[in-house]
Amino acid sequence: MAIKDNVHNELEIYIHIPFCVRKCLYCDFLSAPATDEIKDLYMRALFKEIESRADEYRKFPVSSVFIGGGTPSAVKPEYIVFLMKLLNEKFILRKDAEVTIEVNPASADELSMHEYRMSGINRISIGLQSANADELKALGRMHDYGQFLETYDSAVSAGFENINVDLMSGIPEQSIDSLRDTLFRVTRLVPEPKHISAYSLIVEEGTPFYDMYKRGELNIPDEDCDREMYEETVRLLREAGYERYEISNYAKEGFRCRHNCGYWQRRDYIGFGTGAASLHKNKRFKNCSDIGRYIENPCGCREEEILLSVEDCMEEFMFLGLRMADGVAYDEFKNTFGRDMDEVYGEVIRRNISDGLLCEKNENIKTGMGRRRIFLTDRGIDVSNYVLAQFLFE
Repeated sequence: MAIKDNVHNELEIYIHIPFCVRKCLYCDFLSAPATDEIKDLYMRALFKEIESRADEYRKFPVSSVFIGGGTPSAVKPEYIVFLMKLLNEKFILRKDAEVTIEVNPASADELSMHEYRMSGINRISIGLQSANADELKALGRMHDYGQFLETYDSAVSAGFENINVDLMSGIPEQSIDSLRDTLFRVTRLVPEPKHISAYSLIVEEGTPFYDMYKRGELNIPDEDCDREMYEETVRLLREAGYERYEISNYAKEGFRCRHNCGYWQRRDYIGFGTGAASLHKNKRFKNCSDIGRYIENPCGCREEEILLSVEDCMEEFMFLGLRMADGVAYDEFKNTFGRDMDEVYGEVIRRNISDGLLCEKNENIKTGMGRRRIFLTDRGIDVSNYVLAQFLFE
């Protein structure tokens, strides 16, 4: 059975810059501090990879670019300016393309913000996590709330209107009151952030937090308190006018992160840089995670290439799409795979609707052009891992 390739006929680009000033205690991302020499060698290798691979993908209009890490603001802004110049030369960036860069308040300054904006970047994501000094220290963050405010004001001054703020709950020593205080401060910034990503702390193996947890030295909120924090986050952000459009993401109207929506909707994307993953024509592949190896041969470091089966693609369609509040549409499943969703997943869907974990609705019923969709209920979101796992073929 054939699967439709890239039904949107567009491409997203992810750029990985794996550097930070100091690695946080909870972080398991591919990132680390580095010397200026290593940063220079890496960025040159990154530019070389982009130049060598561009011809393969340049026929696709680019709808979004995401410069992540690590902390992209840990490298000199002139590298980012040249990166944007290169992307504009080698790819067809749509005029309305969403272009995001992640920054850390400890490494972003006013000059950098202006250079980012002048280069064509139009969305900025600032990693705050908490407004509480003790909680930031517990996480190993290098900034305080005052530095965040300076960074936020610099972004606004540089002309950024689309600003995201990253927040975290379940932090060591965090209380419900301190979480409320963080949410209160962030939602009352002037101008208000257009997007908030709010994640619960996960203690990942291989991090200092994991070692502390195993030794009984990590005083994180218990399950009941973590649950209450989650509910407060949902409630307070809703009251502040933020639409929850994905399990951990909230936006003002018209400001959903288009790049991340592309991931959840299985749009084609190409990753550049060490460890960067890609999805193109139903093939997933990634670059090596070794920075030294990447610097030595950025054009020959692809690995883990997997041509997805029809079943793989169906699974991804469901467990990625159901992360979004809009859920998944029956007609889009049929258009993509040539089969009815009921035929493939009917039993799973009916069972979870009966259990109150999924809900079905028809859009535009009054027009006679109803579009059937299924999506997670509030209760389903609470146990989303359990629900989504049921859409995997054994």
